[in-house]
Amino acid sequence: MTSRRAFLGAAAGALVMAGGLSRPASAAGLPGEFRIGYQKEGVLAVVKQRGGLETRLAGLGVPNVRWVEFSFGPPMMEALGSGAIDLASVGDTPPVFAQAAGANVVYVASTPAAENAIVVPAGSPVSSLAELKGRKVAMARGSSSHNFTFQALKKVGLTFDDITPVFLGQAEASQAMGRGEVDAWAIWDPYFALAELRQGARAIATSATHYPSNSFYLASRVFSDRYGALLGTVIDELRLAYVWADQNRAQAATLIAQATGVEPAAQERTLMRLGIELKPMDEAVIAQQQAIADVFHGLGLIARPIVVRDAVWRQSAAR
Repeated sequence: MTSRRAFLGAAAGALVMAGGLSRPASAAGLPGEFRIGYQKEGVLAVVKQRGGLETRLAGLGVPNVRWVEFSFGPPMMEALGSGAIDLASVGDTPPVFAQAAGANVVYVASTPAAENAIVVPAGSPVSSLAELKGRKVAMARGSSSHNFTFQALKKVGLTFDDITPVFLGQAEASQAMGRGEVDAWAIWDPYFALAELRQGARAIATSATHYPSNSFYLASRVFSDRYGALLGTVIDELRLAYVWADQNRAQAATLIAQATGVEPAAQERTLMRLGIELKPMDEAVIAQQQAIADVFHGLGLIARPIVVRDAVWRQSAAR
């Protein structure tokens, strides 16, 4: 169960990672620095490589953009909730835990999530989700793969009680699967693509067929209240980057490969199965996110019920 105390305690480590709360001020009444949390993957890596956000914000009087790297969503949400960063890009699950823990954050935009999958080693006898019963499945706790595993198992009449979840980071999970220490691995692109290309892993379920999901941009509520116009400009610049990436997927894959050090073949495979679009928080997206929150509360994974709509930035809500 996730508690407010546990969430805020973990945020201390995220604060150190993100460089603390302090930042320079701008003479124009704007922050002297915009701090964005990211994972070295997806369209946000394209934004970082192209430098358009820096150029646009500099024109408004915000001279610096600080990119703070995280390995996955939960620690990024901890940093956002504590005010160590201003904007975060995460999957569908970390915001639910964050809101339940009382984090002062708001959803500002949504985008189709990178493909999630449950993969097994090339020589595994497992060929279906039903065959995971009694087996070890690696995943990152509180990540989108955590929720995807639950939803995929549910479709075949299984629950988490029917498997042995093994909570590991991406590198550790990949190694564990390679050594035969786990039977399957729930993961998202580009790590899914890497597992296919490097390890010959085979998907027995993907989000495209079992549970399409979303990723989100979230902001600190304090930042969104104080600098709403600036945040709107940031989101508009990101939207333009998404349009460019959708229209130039091969070039986008090259830029992401340069930013991440992950081979272009994996990035190309990732983008081929990714819906590249940035949009406001519409009713369908809010409802899907609320359904996740309700399930998690029913399972006791979050301590209290939450209303996702309460954490939607008012300027983002689709009208």
